[in-house]
Amino acid sequence: MVECCQIEFDLIVTIVNRGFAEEVVTAAKAAGAEGGTIVNGRGTGVHENAKLFGITIEPEKEIVLTLIDRTKTKSVLEAVTKAVDLNKPGKGVAFVVAVEKAIGICHLARE
Repeated sequence: MVECCQIEFDLIVTIVNRGFAEEVVTAAKAAGAEGGTIVNGRGTGVHENAKLFGITIEPEKEIVLTLIDRTKTKSVLEAVTKAVDLNKPGKGVAFVVAVEKAIGICHLARE
């Protein structure tokens, strides 16, 4: 496997209620990210036990995967947190995973 660049990357994983993923991507891009990947999901956490007329509501989630140059991680995470109020209960969660290798994003090394 050939590595195309020496940039260190992080993966910011943001899990929000359905309908808020675009706000996450917009905030991330404004803070320096190139974009993100949105995946649909279903939550099973503490705040997911809502009922309507005695019927459990399936909590639909959106997961935003943002691969980011490690030097931009802090500013992007702060922007996302502020944009969707992640510090409030039930609004969502975000976490960062260090990426050991990344392929297919060589254009970032040329910028």
